[in-house]
Amino acid sequence: MITAKTKQQQNFQTVNSNRSFRIKNTAIGWSFIAIATVMICLFYFYPMVQAFIMSLQSGTGTNLTFVGFENYARLLKDPTFLTTVKNTVVYLIIQVPVMILLALFISVLLNDKTMKLKGVFRTAIFLPCVTSLVAYSVIFKYLFGQEGLINIFLMKFSIISEPIHWLTDPFWAKIAIIVAITWRWTGYNMIFYLSALQNIDQSIYEAAKIDGASSFQTFFKITIPMLKPIILFTSITSTIGTLQLFDEVMNITQGGPGNATMTISQYIYNLSFKYTPDFGYAATVSYAIVIMIVIFSIIQFKVAGDKND
Repeated sequence: MITAKTKQQQNFQTVNSNRSFRIKNTAIGWSFIAIATVMICLFYFYPMVQAFIMSLQSGTGTNLTFVGFENYARLLKDPTFLTTVKNTVVYLIIQVPVMILLALFISVLLNDKTMKLKGVFRTAIFLPCVTSLVAYSVIFKYLFGQEGLINIFLMKFSIISEPIHWLTDPFWAKIAIIVAITWRWTGYNMIFYLSALQNIDQSIYEAAKIDGASSFQTFFKITIPMLKPIILFTSITSTIGTLQLFDEVMNITQGGPGNATMTISQYIYNLSFKYTPDFGYAATVSYAIVIMIVIFSIIQFKVAGDKND
C-alpha cells in the first residue's frame, strides 16, 4: 500500500520536476534573446541615456561642464533653431500628406487586375527608394539648376518666361526639396498599401457593387477604412523620416539660401562638425526631435481615433 508519506514524496518530486522543467525552458528562451537584448541595450538604450546626459552639459569639443537644463532654455531663444523647426514643419505638413495621398492613389491603380504591365510600373515607382541618397540628391540639384532640365522644359512649353531660381529663392528651394523627397519615398509607402489592398476580401467589393455602390463610394467607404491601420503606420513613419530630414537638404541646397531650407538634423550636424563643436547643445537639439516625434505621433493617433493608443 502507498502510504501518505510516499504520496507526499511523489508530489514533492513532481513539483521539483515541473519547476526544473520551467527553469530549463526559461533559460533556453533567454539564451536565444540574450545576445539581441545585450546588443539593443548597448547600441540603442545606452547611447540614448548618454545623449541625454550630454544634453545637460555645455562646452567646446569634449571639454564639457554640467549646466542642467540651460541648453533646453537656450533652444527657445535660438533663432537658427526656431528657423529650422519652421522649415522642417513646412516640409512635414506639405510633403507627408501629398506623398501619402499619391502613394494611395497609385497603389489603387496598380491593384487593378485588368491593368497590364503592373510589375513594370510597380518596379519603376519603387526604384527611387533603393537609389543612393547622395546620388539622387545631386541629380535633383542639376535638374533644378538655373539651366537645368526643369527650367528648359517649362520654358520650351511657354509655361514660364524666364528661369526659376529653384535653389537660390527661399520659396522655390523648399518646393525643390519637397519634390525630391516625394519622388523618393512615394514608392516606399505604395508597397505597404499594395500589400494591404491584396489582403482585402474581394467579396466585400462584389457585395458593394451588387448594392449599387459607385467606385467613389467604394473607395471612401471600404478601401480607406480597411487601410486605416496602414495609413496610420505610414503617416507616423513618414513623419519621423521628415523630422530627421538631412541628406536631400545637405546635398541640394546646403541649407540655403541663408537658412531658408535648413532642417533640424542639418543644424545638429553644423553644431557638431561645421561650427565650433558644441556636442552638448547638439544633443539637446537631438532630443528636441524626439519630443517632436512623440507629439506628432500622439496627434496622429488621436486624429485616427486609434483605441489602442
